[in-house]
Amino acid sequence: MAKKSRAERPTKSTEFEIVFATREAERGWQDVRATQRNALADAWDALSRHPLDRTPTMHPLRGELGVIVHAGASHERWQYELTGGARIWYFVEERSVYLEQVHTRHPNQTK
Repeated sequence: MAKKSRAERPTKSTEFEIVFATREAERGWQDVRATQRNALADAWDALSRHPLDRTPTMHPLRGELGVIVHAGASHERWQYELTGGARIWYFVEERSVYLEQVHTRHPNQTK
C-alpha cells in the first residue's frame, strides 16, 4: 500500500489562513498536537474564523510581550490558551494568522 498523503484543510474565503512564523512554532505545534489533538483542532477553528475576538481563551498579551516585530513591521501579539497550560502566541496580518510560538505548557514569561 502506498504511503498516505494527508489532505490539508481548505480555507473558506471568509477564514484566515494559518501559517507558521517560525520553525520553533511548527515544532511546538507538532508537540501539542501529539498530546492535545482535540484542543488544537478547536484552536484552529477559532483562529481561522475569528482570531481577533477577545474571549476567555483568546486575548492580546500585555506590556513588552504585547508587540512583536516581524519582517520589519510591528504587530499586536495575541495568546490562545489551551487546556493544561499550553499556549499559542500569534499575530494577524491581513487575512493570515502567524503562529509565532507554540508552548506545550504555560510559558514562564506570562506567569
